[in-house]
Amino acid sequence: MCGRLSAQMRERRLRFGDRVICPFLRPFFLDAADESRVRGVAEMLWTLGERVARMAVETPEMLANLALSDAEIRLARIDPGYATASTAARADAFILPGSLQFAEYNAESPAGAGYSQGLAELFDAEPVMAGFRERFDARFTRPVEALLDALVASYREWGGTASPPRMAIVDWRDVPTFSEFEILRDAFTALGVPTVICDPRDLEYRPSDVVSGVAGTGSRVGPGLYANGERIDLVYRRVLINDIVAREGECKALLDAYAGKTVCVANTLRCKMPHKKAFFAVLTGERYASLFSAQEREMIRRHVPWTALVEERRVTIGGQHVDLVPHLRARRDQFVIKPNDEYGGTGVTLGWDTSERDWDTAIARAIAERDRGWVAQQRIAVRREIFPVCDAGGMTMRDMLVDFAPYIFRGKLAGFLTRLSATGLANVTSGGGQVPAFVVGQKSEVRS
Repeated sequence: MCGRLSAQMRERRLRFGDRVICPFLRPFFLDAADESRVRGVAEMLWTLGERVARMAVETPEMLANLALSDAEIRLARIDPGYATASTAARADAFILPGSLQFAEYNAESPAGAGYSQGLAELFDAEPVMAGFRERFDARFTRPVEALLDALVASYREWGGTASPPRMAIVDWRDVPTFSEFEILRDAFTALGVPTVICDPRDLEYRPSDVVSGVAGTGSRVGPGLYANGERIDLVYRRVLINDIVAREGECKALLDAYAGKTVCVANTLRCKMPHKKAFFAVLTGERYASLFSAQEREMIRRHVPWTALVEERRVTIGGQHVDLVPHLRARRDQFVIKPNDEYGGTGVTLGWDTSERDWDTAIARAIAERDRGWVAQQRIAVRREIFPVCDAGGMTMRDMLVDFAPYIFRGKLAGFLTRLSATGLANVTSGGGQVPAFVVGQKSEVRS
């Protein structure tokens, strides 16, 4: 079975680089009763992220507290032409019967929607699922369709009128998630929105003086962004803002078209504000509590771990005023230190899983790199389950950490990314794997 599933995954492009994304032999099952509580909390988190993005762009103090760089601030202050910062977002969480807590909020360019749906379709076609459905209702979400709907809705909000718009998925051609771009390109095109994949270096920005007098033969012409000679209406931006800052010259065409409002870009460059790990510090600190309603503050208290930028200062935690750095040193088993803006678990130090010396080193680095920004975050309860895993010797049963991450597209729950890991970090980049999620209930509980 392992060999057959692996071959099917390769055929369906369900791979991260050269590695298939799912070495596991069963899905993650989400109780139907849990879906509504996940929906309410995740959608509220998206709402708070959009609110912070709107306020921060006009509030230097909040930008400083989010620890954006000067280059990121400059990009965030470019008017994208519409209000929604994060068309697509994902909230990485751990769900247990008595708790639901978020570890991070990916407001920029969350991957995996194509992989998640493809895996679910693959598992759903297995004969064992037919037997499972004799006792239970089981369904999976289709985030690809929801993602396309959200992208087109942002294009309409931007003022776009092309029907359908021509879309480009934009990222470097050598990224390990390129196979997902192919999945999405084919799906979007089949759903009626012509889509191409394009490296930022291959885009061309044509201002009005360049296109004047250009004759089009069966294709639209005019000032704007072009890929393969065709004008692009909508960019699904997967190239990260970190890369845009580091390689701005190679992204000049994209930036010029974005600033000139000749193309709709989703997510906008303002999404970096709620994407920062310090977004949770804004939510859980006292300084900005007045921005949130009583209901929102209660949601934050229950579902968002206390977070603060690491620096020598006094903070309030659990109703007590303490000096942050000595507090972290004395309670390393209760905290994790993370870089304010990294991917794949890079730089994360789990206090409970490290020595006192290494913890002190992590704190010292965070203080020394205050401009870059490091956050301390309170430890949260995690979920572990036993999964059958394909390995070189066949199949073994392993105890895995389960990172459950709902997608929120334009404020609506749209599906789930579920990642497993034998370590404390659950992501594909650091060697974890992915499984599809099925919502399961008794026959009378779930409706498709």
